[in-house]
Amino acid sequence: MKYRAYIAVLILFLIPSIFTAQNSDKPKLVVGIIIDQMRFDNLYKYQKHYGKDGFNRLINNGSNFTYAHFNYEPTSTAPGHASIYTGTTPFFHGIIGNYFYNRKLKKSVSNLSGIEGMESPTRLLSTTMTDQLKLATSGRAKVISISFKDRGAALPAGHNPNGAYWFDGKSGDFFTSKYYMETVPNWVSDFNNKKLSDKYASKEWNLSKPVSEYITTVPDESPYETDFFNEGKKTFPHKLDKVKSEDKYYFLENTPFANQLLVDFVDAALKGEKLGKGNETDFLAISFSTPDHLGHEFGNFSFEMEDMYIKLDSQIAELLKNLDKAVGKGNYLLFLTADHAGMDSPGYMKDNRMPAGELGSKLFVDSLKTFSIRKYGVDLIENFSNKQIFLNWEIIENNNLDIRKVEDEISFFIRTRFTAITSIFTRGYLETQVPTRESINPILNGFNPTYSGDIAINWHPGFLTNFWGIGTTHGSSYNYDRHIPLIFYGWKIPKQTVNTPVYIVDIAATICNLIGIQEPNACIGIPLIAPKSR
Repeated sequence: MKYRAYIAVLILFLIPSIFTAQNSDKPKLVVGIIIDQMRFDNLYKYQKHYGKDGFNRLINNGSNFTYAHFNYEPTSTAPGHASIYTGTTPFFHGIIGNYFYNRKLKKSVSNLSGIEGMESPTRLLSTTMTDQLKLATSGRAKVISISFKDRGAALPAGHNPNGAYWFDGKSGDFFTSKYYMETVPNWVSDFNNKKLSDKYASKEWNLSKPVSEYITTVPDESPYETDFFNEGKKTFPHKLDKVKSEDKYYFLENTPFANQLLVDFVDAALKGEKLGKGNETDFLAISFSTPDHLGHEFGNFSFEMEDMYIKLDSQIAELLKNLDKAVGKGNYLLFLTADHAGMDSPGYMKDNRMPAGELGSKLFVDSLKTFSIRKYGVDLIENFSNKQIFLNWEIIENNNLDIRKVEDEISFFIRTRFTAITSIFTRGYLETQVPTRESINPILNGFNPTYSGDIAINWHPGFLTNFWGIGTTHGSSYNYDRHIPLIFYGWKIPKQTVNTPVYIVDIAATICNLIGIQEPNACIGIPLIAPKSR
């Protein structure tokens, strides 16, 4: 009897240890951080400003892939978020732009549902790693996705999350659509009732350091910026007291205070949803939208951009501290990347005799229409958007024209008239090709057989559809838009720096492989990390 009692006590002693060992085989939480329009070189260009607990904590203690690229174009927000979370390109997931021409509806549509109040990922044709986590756990894992932009929240969340929340520029609250739920949870309402957006909108944006310590040499009163905040000047400090009251939350999105508001809301989500506290691995998707807003308005040779990154580093440090407290160091698996990068400010480049120019969309479309009428007796050009020409299939069919011949003839016309254009690909060619993990043909990888146009074009590096003298933009297949940061950190992640080429589609494959679930159904990426033993 004493022997049996001893065995029973031993078993009771060992059971907690057994379960602890089993639980250590998976992280409590996966955290995905996307920084909208972050170039790879922003990790190092501004590193002298960074403390030890933000970006440097990730760089020095994680797996830092220094040569990560997008493998398709267009490099923009919706395709970027979709590609990161599906592990594939627009060829398979179908999100070919933030907005794109719908041939059936004869108009441009949103990457989401397009109906206000019903925003959803229903146009996303493949599963995401968040979907796969839900499937692997029979719905038990929690998935929460947060951003200032609707597309930055909805696409990472997948098709059936526990919540996807974004910022309402009218009310200053975080909210969602009826696709997800009729009313937001109490923790969201409680957060909104604090009216932190009003608190931050009343703050003055000052430089973090003396001007002499900044890398930026373009004057603060820059010719490559507008008086965005309607202050009668472009210089620091900035305040929102000169903007219309109904617009103050939109302008708030264009300040570092928006990043702080997002960090505050993420902390509320960690507590409100008790993320990482259950028996399954949960997922928290975070997307910082403000860097993209500032890039477009001020460009990447501005004090505004540099100061935003100084403040963002501290905000990332706060976010990591909150994760440590909520989940525990070593208990969460995190990645940080960007949905696209951004070109060097075109106005600055042009003034400094760097390659820069434009196609001129009106001249281009007018020329195509004139050629079409002269050649075929009818205008076959239905739409030009996202560097794609949509031909009118109905008119082509009614006039018994050979669409492949039409594609070739219009392509030849473009080649002989527009020296700004480099590559030209027809639907007839692209439909015979298979997309690849590598960036052998970024236009092919960004082409979708169902939604894309009939002729896809590209132009010289530094060129745009129409020239931007103010701020900057993105969307091309060139390195200034494709080269982004990629760092894995935390649970089972080794400390290493890797400079071999990797691609954005590898993120989902890596995360799914690490936590032992099936990768998304159209994933073409590969795992980048062999997990270290605990």
